[in-house]
Amino acid sequence: MCGINGIISNQKKLYSDQDIRPMMQKMYHRGPDDTGTFFSEGLAFGFVRLSIIDLSPAGHQPYQSRDGRYTMVFNGEIFNYLELKEELIYLGYVFQTKTDTEVLLHSYMEWGRDMLDKLNGMWSIAIFDKEEQTVFCARDRYGIKPFYYTVSDGDLIFSSEIPSILEVISQKPKANKSVLFDYLMFNKTDQSEDTFFLGIKKLMHGHYMSIDLNKRDFSNLKPEKWYDIHQRVSQNQGFKEAPSYRQSFNEAVKLRLRSDVPVGVCFSGGLDSSSIASVIMDEFHKKDLNTFSAIYDASFSGDESKFIYLYKGKPGQRHYVTPSAETLLEDLDKFVECHGEPLPSTGPYAQFKVMELAQGNVVVTIDGQGADEQLAGYHYFFGFYYKDLLRHGKLFRLLKEMWAYTRLHKSIYAFKTFAFFLLPRKLRIKLKAHELSYLDKIFVKKYSHVSQIAENLYGSRSLKEALINHFEYKLEHLLKWEDRNSMFFSLEARVPFLDYRLVEQTLATQSDLIIKDGWTKHILREAMKGTLPEEIRMRVDKNGFMTPEDEWFRTSIWQEKIRSIIESDSFASRGLFDVEAVKDQYQKHVKRDVQIAKEIWKWVHTELWFRKYID
Repeated sequence: MCGINGIISNQKKLYSDQDIRPMMQKMYHRGPDDTGTFFSEGLAFGFVRLSIIDLSPAGHQPYQSRDGRYTMVFNGEIFNYLELKEELIYLGYVFQTKTDTEVLLHSYMEWGRDMLDKLNGMWSIAIFDKEEQTVFCARDRYGIKPFYYTVSDGDLIFSSEIPSILEVISQKPKANKSVLFDYLMFNKTDQSEDTFFLGIKKLMHGHYMSIDLNKRDFSNLKPEKWYDIHQRVSQNQGFKEAPSYRQSFNEAVKLRLRSDVPVGVCFSGGLDSSSIASVIMDEFHKKDLNTFSAIYDASFSGDESKFIYLYKGKPGQRHYVTPSAETLLEDLDKFVECHGEPLPSTGPYAQFKVMELAQGNVVVTIDGQGADEQLAGYHYFFGFYYKDLLRHGKLFRLLKEMWAYTRLHKSIYAFKTFAFFLLPRKLRIKLKAHELSYLDKIFVKKYSHVSQIAENLYGSRSLKEALINHFEYKLEHLLKWEDRNSMFFSLEARVPFLDYRLVEQTLATQSDLIIKDGWTKHILREAMKGTLPEEIRMRVDKNGFMTPEDEWFRTSIWQEKIRSIIESDSFASRGLFDVEAVKDQYQKHVKRDVQIAKEIWKWVHTELWFRKYID
């Protein structure tokens, strides 16, 4: 787990240490154990290492083949590297290290692009072929590990983090207003190749690009898709029963326990992280497991300490942290710097503090990211399921499910989402714009017609299509936040629910094993019978890493901070907000007439992001 950087000149410039070092120093947190550089005519690679597998100097990067033809920088982990290594040894390869890095490079030497289909893990890679004069770049299936790039003065620059790119480009960065629109309107980011920075793109998940250094024209790069989740799911039969799901889940967890450094679990007390922790403790008998949790007092409805404390008697060490209004204010600049792009809520801050807590205790964390997207964990998925049943004329089942939801959850939220998803695309956008009346009207009018969120996510015709679309257009921003939070504290985060075999088979599973009788994640709940405490297995609420942000933004210290931002000249000059409406809405929040902490946070983070990176 590391950070990679690269500069490829369009004029065969000879680079030196001073050209690539500023990029490496900007993300030293990603790899405090070792650094390395490589230079060839018109090319520079930089690398910072966090040692996980084979802690010896043998894991140093950039990594070269013995004949010097190939040079690679690689960020991530290949969890099935031992199995691949056996296959390559059979084919005649000789290994000099115990690293997954060497396995990855030999895999490319043997299979080329096709090696990507064999990998089970998370990665972003760049491989220079000196003989063919090409650079092969690729990213994992779901976007767990980042890869950003831009063209500046004709040169191609790539990195694991955007701030490293900003260190070396010549032009002043500009905000991407289209991305800001999707963020402010729909709370969504990272659904396309665009970032908040105009001209800086990301290599999309499941994509690769092969760069011809003989041409050195980077003005029209065209990444290609190597992984098609729609196709993979359509070729799969899906799970038929809970025991087979449990077996696949266990295998995914076991594979991610491979490490030469201590491993812990980010533990929220929810169904997903509890399933991981329980399997590690009970199935694999790990007696020294560290867990890390954010807890609050009982007055906060999102506090999960009563579920977290159910594991107090388990072997290993439990660690707790309590984020607060005061700590958020103290950490504000550091948190903005950590992420580099705006976030739609303070939820990731709870994870930020959990990762800070884990630092020094473990080097690898495991958590439940991705479970909600494949097992319909968010309650708005009920709306997609109802739409699915209606389209197929299953009216009796529809009424039965709606009644079960009402009885179990005492809520009409699912019905509201059902009605929303039935609306035409344009009407969905108009309703959201009306709801967010604080947005500048000219800004909304200009960018609403180019946004694809309303169609890509909210236009899904069935539950299965909605789940697949969440992997295509939503999951990646959650993975980005986890990568930033963990790597900021020099930790590797692993996500067993995103083992591609588990994902493909789960998404191919029939819908009534995902949502049933008003319950989400039905097959996981059934699979964990006898392993999870029943209070957790049969939880109906959904929290994850939350914060009491509504109350935080009513405190005197935050009132002062927020007003200093929304009343500033710079905030008014952005062309994003109706400032008077913003002030009015915040006053209503302070008086408890409304609960709009997420919107308030977007005002704050957007402005602080502009000041730090754009102004």
